[in-house]
Amino acid sequence: MTVTRRGLIRLCSLTIAAVAALGVRNIQLMNDVDNAQRTVVYNYSRAVEDLADSCDNLSAALEKQLYAGTGAMHQSLAVELYKEASTAKAALSQLPIAELNLENTYKFLSQVGNYSLSVSQKLMNGGEISDEEYKNMTALYDYSKKLSDDMWSLEGALSGGGYSLTKAKNSLSENEPPYITDGFSDFEDTFDNYPSLIYDGPFSDNILEKTPKMTSNAKEVTKDKALQKAAMALNVNTTTLTKADDVEGNMPAWRFSDDNSTMSCEVTKNGGYLSYLLKMRVVDNSNIDKDKALQSADDFLDYLGILSMEETYYEIEGNVMTVNYAYSDLGTRIYPDLVKVSVAMDNGEILGYDARGFLVNHTDRSYPEDLFSEVKAEQLVSPKLTISSKRMAVIPTDNLEEKLCYEFACKAENGRSVLVYINAETGEEEDILILIESEAGTLAE
Repeated sequence: MTVTRRGLIRLCSLTIAAVAALGVRNIQLMNDVDNAQRTVVYNYSRAVEDLADSCDNLSAALEKQLYAGTGAMHQSLAVELYKEASTAKAALSQLPIAELNLENTYKFLSQVGNYSLSVSQKLMNGGEISDEEYKNMTALYDYSKKLSDDMWSLEGALSGGGYSLTKAKNSLSENEPPYITDGFSDFEDTFDNYPSLIYDGPFSDNILEKTPKMTSNAKEVTKDKALQKAAMALNVNTTTLTKADDVEGNMPAWRFSDDNSTMSCEVTKNGGYLSYLLKMRVVDNSNIDKDKALQSADDFLDYLGILSMEETYYEIEGNVMTVNYAYSDLGTRIYPDLVKVSVAMDNGEILGYDARGFLVNHTDRSYPEDLFSEVKAEQLVSPKLTISSKRMAVIPTDNLEEKLCYEFACKAENGRSVLVYINAETGEEEDILILIESEAGTLAE
């Protein structure tokens, strides 16, 4: 076949054009990768800064608490501590640290508001802060100050390039900065002398340290079966979960995660129960409403086969809704049997699940037949409250026990929602919760 001069020129022109087009496309792809990388770095940097800010505010509120003299001020500070601790946990959830076991850090963030609230309620009831409680409050402040200082040091190191926000792969360079997880690795060690807080709250140490009723005598499952359970919950292939770690403690488990630690899941060794999962990603906006997010949470429990759960409260933070569920035992609400589900409000994806409260407390319960009169219990509710509904409920106590109560949902004269708990056996008024309701959810005081 003979190629003419014109044909040769045309062929060369087409070849040059094709090479040029490929070059432009490669540049575009490289720019896309760079842009995506910059977005990841920006989001991580923002999360670290938000975390440092929240820890700073926690420290300031805890210091004020040491100087507060009234129950009203302690209560106001407790609400502030709840808010800042929630913000800190939301920021932590956006960082690639699923491979780290930050149980004590999360425990501190969960307890700090509850303990403050417990102290405020004691003062509001005419009591005084004991030396032991002041000691605990001082310890909480000291830990918050250390955490705050560490976070700002980390934020400064990130800004100066002292830590990498992306994990280097197969790098042999000695000058490669450490990955961001290294900045968190020492935090847990600071909790060695952390006080054991015994108080009437859902995150009290005596609740967390109970022997789990569902796993203690359950048959041990194989690691492969646990992996299949984790993959099913995360809706991924088992090959995606490349890491497997042992989790010790009262509830031994396997923790499975992916290469980049963007998702993590724990399955108990005894019984093969899914205890928690976490997916790390930034949720920039809300495209679905609260009803659809709640439906996504309900559907996930159905998918896992977790039945007879009732939604109690929810909270929205960082475009993520966390729904609290309690077990319903033929109409009696069992608050200790707690399950939490977190839903991304951009697309309804399940980002978090925590059933450890349920696994620790759930069991077959029996109830006494000879109960205090419901009519008399209703008469014990303050005349300043209007009862809107009532139910039977089991509530936890600070001494590892449970109490069967009449739960009265009430409205105060100022419109506030109030829950009153009357012991169904003795007729004693066990507890009163004031509900702070907003678009972002419900907080119980």
